[in-house]
Amino acid sequence: MFRRLALLAIAVLLSACAGNQVNHDFDASRDFAAYRSWSWKEPALQYRPDDPRIKSDLTEQRIRQSVSDQLDQRGLRPAAAGSKGNLFVQTYLIVEDRQQQVTTNYGGGWGGPWNGYWGGPMYNETRNITYKVAIIQIDLLDGKDGKLVWRGSDEQILSRSPNPSDRSNAIRETVGRILANYPPR
Repeated sequence: MFRRLALLAIAVLLSACAGNQVNHDFDASRDFAAYRSWSWKEPALQYRPDDPRIKSDLTEQRIRQSVSDQLDQRGLRPAAAGSKGNLFVQTYLIVEDRQQQVTTNYGGGWGGPWNGYWGGPMYNETRNITYKVAIIQIDLLDGKDGKLVWRGSDEQILSRSPNPSDRSNAIRETVGRILANYPPR
């Protein structure tokens, strides 16, 4: 039983990693070199669904800090207090349920053509696995006209880790992968 669960967990993780690709889109007509400063568009973090079990001030602090750090690494500075930046930043934390079918084969014949085949009948079992995926989306909007100029998102299987440093690392890594595509080339 343990072996089946371990194989199932590995299969789910590998299939999630194989198709995981950062999504990004941008307005090619914009001059991204002109953007030098940024400020948050409130609310800075929106939750989808708007569920009190998902909302957390701690998660919002982690996302804000990670985005701020990544924008700083890309040469964008926070706007001075009381002024607007060239870019407005807004983030989303979207949690979705996903399903995957997993089939396990049992039994079957052993041996070879020279000794004959032996063993029991072969059968397989198919199960639906439900898991949660967290998607972080980052929108950058022009500070003058308010239009979306750049969007990036990435997803990760939601961890049940009770360790706050694991959560911080997961958010930091996800935000880093998203903003690795900014400015667009």
